[in-house]
Amino acid sequence: MGTAVKTESLSIGYTDRLLFENLDLHIPRGEISVFVGSNGCGKSTLLRSIARLLKPTNGSVLLEGKDVHSMSSKEVAKKMGILPQSPVSPEGLTVHDLVKQGRYPHQSWLKRWTEEDTEKVEAAMAATCISDLRDRAVDTLSGGQRQRAWIAMTLAQDTEIILLDEPTTYLDMTHQIEILDLLFELNEKKNRTIVMVLHDLNLASRYAHNIIAIKDGKVHEQGKPEDIVTCDLVRSVFGMECQVSKDPMFGTPHCIPFGRGRCVVPELHAATGA
Repeated sequence: MGTAVKTESLSIGYTDRLLFENLDLHIPRGEISVFVGSNGCGKSTLLRSIARLLKPTNGSVLLEGKDVHSMSSKEVAKKMGILPQSPVSPEGLTVHDLVKQGRYPHQSWLKRWTEEDTEKVEAAMAATCISDLRDRAVDTLSGGQRQRAWIAMTLAQDTEIILLDEPTTYLDMTHQIEILDLLFELNEKKNRTIVMVLHDLNLASRYAHNIIAIKDGKVHEQGKPEDIVTCDLVRSVFGMECQVSKDPMFGTPHCIPFGRGRCVVPELHAATGA
């Protein structure tokens, strides 16, 4: 498969603290990789640095062997699409116009809008079930509709690598699965490299080929979910006791957290100590 993106001695952070120092990370090509970890561990910061939205204090992010910070924005955007957390669109911008912006990297004064651009935009809107919202202003949509519009824009960009920071935010259960299924299909059928931040460890385990668990500014563990998602990992990374069983439908790890709640099987309730 090879490596899609890698970091070398990467140090990133903000004025008051360093989140990562001398981080070496390999993200495999043609797979779905998911960053997991507790709140504030730096998952989104790392994704933003990979996407060239945040300049490192030291080290480099390499895309096809080139440092992304030596490449032009347009050059990077042709190869790597990014959906950040809580993006904001200009007031009054329609869904159709937002999704069309995904084709911007492919435009130049020599290459104007083409039939292929139109097809990519229409396909992205159809895939995210927002074709009927095309003339609505993005700022009038519900949170879930708005999220799907931004995902459609990212898909219209048609890059080999797609980075998504919490793509299921604001989505109900049905649309969470629809979006993750769509990303899974893009990986399966078009060999897209997908890199996501997800909070739901069970969904991460179901869809990811490669999980990257972040803790204390380091990659605590990386590998196939079935190899690394254990009670020990959850305890170490999230500080939570749990039971890890096998998902009855997919065979992937399924984390059942201990805690309080209504229990209809008293002996199980006693066993967890809740």
